Amino acid sequence: MEYRYKNTMKNYNKHSVYKGVLLLGFLFFVLHVRSQELETYINEALANNPEIQKFQTQFNIASEKLNEVNTLPNTEFSAGYFVSEPETRTGAQRYKLSAKQMVPWFGTITSRENYMSSLADAKYEDIVIAKRKLITSVSQSYYNLYANKAKQTVLIENIKLLETYETLALTSVEVGKASAVDVLRLQMRQNEMAQLLNVLEQQFLAEQTNFNKLLNRDKSIEVSVIDELMMPSENFEINTENLALHPELLKYDKLFASVEKSELLNQKESSPMIGFGLDYINVEQRPNMDFSDNGKDIIMPMVSLSIPLFNKKYKSQTKQNKLQQQEIEFQKQERFNTLETLLYKAITDRISSRMSYTTQAKNLKQAKDAEEILIKSYETGTINFNDVLDIQELQLKFQINQIESVKTYYMQSTIINYLTE
Repeated sequence: MEYRYKNTMKNYNKHSVYKGVLLLGFLFFVLHVRSQELETYINEALANNPEIQKFQTQFNIASEKLNEVNTLPNTEFSAGYFVSEPETRTGAQRYKLSAKQMVPWFGTITSRENYMSSLADAKYEDIVIAKRKLITSVSQSYYNLYANKAKQTVLIENIKLLETYETLALTSVEVGKASAVDVLRLQMRQNEMAQLLNVLEQQFLAEQTNFNKLLNRDKSIEVSVIDELMMPSENFEINTENLALHPELLKYDKLFASVEKSELLNQKESSPMIGFGLDYINVEQRPNMDFSDNGKDIIMPMVSLSIPLFNKKYKSQTKQNKLQQQEIEFQKQERFNTLETLLYKAITDRISSRMSYTTQAKNLKQAKDAEEILIKSYETGTINFNDVLDIQELQLKFQINQIESVKTYYMQSTIINYLTE
């Protein structure tokens, strides 16, 4: 028992090291964007998240069951009093005391311990999976907050730009080169952007609440977000073969092994049980008689054997175990297909985000060139404020799309890391 418990804890320590390597893999992108905040947030979430604590408690319960199964059946004690005292040569029998202990077949308790240990190993994978998912959720929520902040910054810049255009328009109205309608259009556009800014601020608060709850802390705590995320110059190498070692798939392997241990236990429990006991009968002395065994009590050691003659239960359990193993194999294959599809979709989406970012960068440069041309036109005395609004709207669109491309890149990177690191 102690040996197996130590083995379980040894596996626990191995998983702890594995978790550390996993965390480093996820934090690679954090270091890449020169942010220490996300690393701190992830560590805080891993330490405080109630779901992780729930799975940790479940694992501790499963480990403690090793002590539960290392026991023998209850010792049976019985007592009886002879209402009608049977007479024997040595005297009348008064009462009877019995004790009996059944012992499982050789190796049964060891099989129980092995089975419970395999269940504890499978349960620990829930902790590993939950930690991976938590790291992914925290990272993705962080990138949502970054994108929201970046969009707010862009909107504020564009609102200031429109204020500059409004000043130009007012000056043009004074000299008769623009109409008041142009000014109103610019002001209406500013109002629309101010509304978008207010919506983003509310969305940021909602996402901040989600982020704080992942860390299991007060929803109103302000989250510090990096100012700028850069699109990496090249994609990082992805080892897709690591998908086969994903803990969601390893859990099925451990469940399969636990069914094997369950069958071994089933075979042991279908074996006979041996019982050892002792009967004590109190004998009263016969009066007016003198012989050597007069009133001698009876002590009778006993051995019993419990044989499961009607063993349909154990045969049925064997069939169930075989079917359960088949079910686990099908579940594993189904989950592998799902994860593989998710992985290659994330890879494709990340490549697409880089392409989109490059296109938006080109479009934004051309839009700025067009803006400069319009400004120079003002110096010559002519400017079309409808064109100004169109160019400004395009610039905003390209800037927002750039932010979305960067966010998508990092969001898909967290999925790739979840599946391959």
